[in-house]
Amino acid sequence: MAVQPKLQLLVAEIRTFFKANADAKIVEKYSRYFRDGYDAYGIPVALFLKKKDEWLRASEHAGLKGALDLADILFASPKYEEGALAIQFVSHFRGELKSATFKRVGGWLDSYVHNWAHCDVLCSEIVSHCLVDGIVTTKHLDPWLRAKARFKRRAGPVSLIALVKADREVVPLLDFVRPLMLDAERVVQQGLGWFLREAWKKNPKAVESFLMEWKDSAPRLIFQYATEKMPVAQRKRFAKAKAAPTI
Repeated sequence: MAVQPKLQLLVAEIRTFFKANADAKIVEKYSRYFRDGYDAYGIPVALFLKKKDEWLRASEHAGLKGALDLADILFASPKYEEGALAIQFVSHFRGELKSATFKRVGGWLDSYVHNWAHCDVLCSEIVSHCLVDGIVTTKHLDPWLRAKARFKRRAGPVSLIALVKADREVVPLLDFVRPLMLDAERVVQQGLGWFLREAWKKNPKAVESFLMEWKDSAPRLIFQYATEKMPVAQRKRFAKAKAAPTI
């Protein structure tokens, strides 16, 4: 991949800055939110945001293509802040997103995204806009539900939340997520439950009917998230049936 020399210099500047301002105490503070590990420099949020705006201005001349090239390089690093910055570079050109951008994001989810935060921000900042704006459809998202990478599978239902909030029909979206209802990965179950909770706010009857189909077979974590906003008495309807006693 050929990257403009100015962008290569910018990547070097970014990494030098992050290393010079690393703070192990910040890493320790936020690590509790990441069950699978948190590899970060530990940059104060306010400082990160300030420098992010400076770096966006410095790279804006390169357009969306340059932003995507920068993101490829930054996402290849395991450091949390570099991935977070990669998303911001691309999100800055949200009005110019194309189907090729969606495909590029899918590649990052396959290879580089290893935490829920990067996954969910990619969904909200980029993938959701591709869906809502009609750049891609759920048909393009369908292979993600069967991806080997667990965060790519999570990205499917999490991205659909934007369609729910845009008042799209809920029932087809429920049918769409069926392949994930028996997924064994915790992060996928959480993302799916989150989607179902938001869908329930728009169409309670459809979501409750859907959940009832799965109440004795799907992982309980999905139900924990999906029914979180329901009244206690209503949540109890979705408790898994007790097995009949053996004689």
